[in-house]
Amino acid sequence: MLRWAIIGTGFISNKVIEAIGHSDGSTVAVIAGRNAQRLSDFQQTHDIPSHAVGYDAVLQDPDIDAVYIGLPNHVHHTVTLQASENGKAVLSEKSLTVTMEQAHALVDGVRSNGTFFAEGLMYLAHPLYQHLQQILRDGRLGNLRAINGAYSADIWQVVNPQGNGTLYNLGCYPASLLHFVVQTMCGEDAFSARQVRALGNRSDTDGNICDAAVTVRFDNGVLANLQSTDSYGMAHEFSIAGDKGVLRFVTNPWHPLAGKNHLQWLPYDAECEDIFVEDAHDSFYHQIKMVEEALAQGRLEVQRPSPRLKDSLEIMDFLTQWEAQCG
Repeated sequence: MLRWAIIGTGFISNKVIEAIGHSDGSTVAVIAGRNAQRLSDFQQTHDIPSHAVGYDAVLQDPDIDAVYIGLPNHVHHTVTLQASENGKAVLSEKSLTVTMEQAHALVDGVRSNGTFFAEGLMYLAHPLYQHLQQILRDGRLGNLRAINGAYSADIWQVVNPQGNGTLYNLGCYPASLLHFVVQTMCGEDAFSARQVRALGNRSDTDGNICDAAVTVRFDNGVLANLQSTDSYGMAHEFSIAGDKGVLRFVTNPWHPLAGKNHLQWLPYDAECEDIFVEDAHDSFYHQIKMVEEALAQGRLEVQRPSPRLKDSLEIMDFLTQWEAQCG
């Protein structure tokens, strides 16, 4: 039974607490944050045994096995390092950080401390992505030729201005899925061999990039186009084109459901095939089970499809390159 400390009282912590509640291998022992009243309300809502104002006591508590960091992404590296120095397993919300300097500090720290870490790109833990991995490897697409993806949500009013904009809030989803597809179909080193061109708009309120588009040409000739915005809309799209057909997501690829998740295979020379991947649980539940399994097996990181440490660094490198190209 893993005893979890939840750090942060934002919306996403609710989802993780609910997921832990559905698992027979984990329990929430404490909720920690900065606002005493909010912590008390959170504790009562979720029937958590205790709460703590501040992080130090929780991160040093020998009875805590694992820490979920649901804080704004610009402090992920500092809290992760503190948890790691105290021997805690860490599941930290996406994005990994907001700069490559922070990203390397985080990864170097958990490696030197010999502790478990996983970035919370929760969608990749869902069985949908094990199924996608099989499809990408079974040859039906032929050679990979192009990838197109976009994620938009009208959430600019609630985003943290220190989070560096849409790329680290929403863009990390299509970017990480692009990374997974290219790596799966073209090899471990293919994603890093690329040319990038990007454009973006900056918000009038905080100066961060609020709308962004990127075109990528990988050295093997594969082309990709991604878009991300937190200034309008509520939409998603992702498609993978090979020289034998196109695979597209119908349901949201970044929030797999408890229920039916829908893909479509559109071969160029045959009828469309609907593919449904059904599961009783959502991606947050599977993310918790993923951490439990890894720790039970003595591993210090997760396995694909979820991001390993090297994968998280490669995704961050792409996001920072995208940001820099936007100007």
